Amino acid sequence: MLEIETLPVRQPSSVAYTEATRAVEEDEEIRRMTEEQLIEGINRLRKERNAVILAHNYQLPVIQDLADFVGDSLELSRQAAQTDADVIVFCGVHFMAETAAILCPDKKVLLPDLEAGCSLAASVTAEQVRRWKEKHPNAIVVAYINTTAEVKAEADYCCTSANAVKVVQSLPPDREILFLPDMFLGAYVQRMTGRRMYLWPGECHVHAGIRPEYIQGLFERYPDADLLLHPECGCISQCMYALAEGDLPADRTFIYSTSGMVRHARNSPTPTHLVATEVGILHRMRKEAPQKRFIPVKEDALCEYMKTITLPKVYRALRDMVYEVTVPEDIAARARRAIERMLAIV
Repeated sequence: MLEIETLPVRQPSSVAYTEATRAVEEDEEIRRMTEEQLIEGINRLRKERNAVILAHNYQLPVIQDLADFVGDSLELSRQAAQTDADVIVFCGVHFMAETAAILCPDKKVLLPDLEAGCSLAASVTAEQVRRWKEKHPNAIVVAYINTTAEVKAEADYCCTSANAVKVVQSLPPDREILFLPDMFLGAYVQRMTGRRMYLWPGECHVHAGIRPEYIQGLFERYPDADLLLHPECGCISQCMYALAEGDLPADRTFIYSTSGMVRHARNSPTPTHLVATEVGILHRMRKEAPQKRFIPVKEDALCEYMKTITLPKVYRALRDMVYEVTVPEDIAARARRAIERMLAIV
């Protein structure tokens, strides 16, 4: 069930023109460099700095291609925790860089654009979580990884879309669960586990815009395609109902994290896939399964925050060692407990 807190929700800043964008536009060296020179410079600097570049599946194609590792939030968290690099350049959004900083307090974590935020992470604050916990003092708080460090510090467990079901299944059956902040992912987990949960009414503005009517139209055009759904999608509840009613093909409808989608696309014999998530993932799918066809359910499902990370900004991050993301140790210690519990659940 949804519980709505009346405290104001802060919104991420506009990314129409960030401080990092201004900085690279005014940088004389960067303005003269070609794409090839920028890539050469990044490769030289990452060796000099002993740096690793991690990129989310939604990043621009050129960023994915130069990254040492491309993955979803869970995979990137694990890579950050395991790296022996001195510097982590995180090509993603702010909460991801925070997670890396929490897991790797001895590393320098750089985010090429500090204003790469997340509408979902901005939908709940630590103060709101504390007030919610006061209403349910014996509840277990499960926070989606798409949250700030301050919110994670108030949680008992973190989860990603890849392991949210397993995290909830691992919890004592006699305890209430507060799940935040994504109500669509929460509804999916609730249905898959049978657990009664209180859901925070947050959403990713990109995934919330993927509606059931888009899917129905595409299935009419591609009746033999596999449908790959991200559980943050605004259509997830309706699609699960349609599956139960037989209105969607159960043998060709799959709900996955982004990397789960990539694995399915790589291994499935089906030649055509309908992809319901941010369109940045299509680049990796087409690289790993070039013989197959990938159709976005919503062609303009584009996260402007992910796309703030560009080649010039990655070069500047390594050259000038900006922008470092840090988390105060008192917050990091509490958040680390919730994140490590997540990582322990395979």
